[in-house]
Amino acid sequence: MEMVNQSWIGRTMTVTASTDPTLTGRQGIVVDETRNTLSLLEGEQHLVLNKASITFTVGGSDAVIQGAMVGQRPEDRIHRTYRKA
Repeated sequence: MEMVNQSWIGRTMTVTASTDPTLTGRQGIVVDETRNTLSLLEGEQHLVLNKASITFTVGGSDAVIQGAMVGQRPEDRIHRTYRKA
């Protein structure tokens, strides 16, 4: 869970599962993060994803992160302690 407590901006993110099947497999660089969304730069396309509807990996890590579990401001998420599932 160490990837949850780090900044994701500038890292590559890959969507592994989503309630919207067209988002599964999308990959890009995280350019912004808010409480409920992640903004990706996928080639020349800017993409805003709702955290609650996706499961993803960050920075080539094997840890899969459930977006619904990290629905807080990034500055709060970094200092929070998470339980392992």
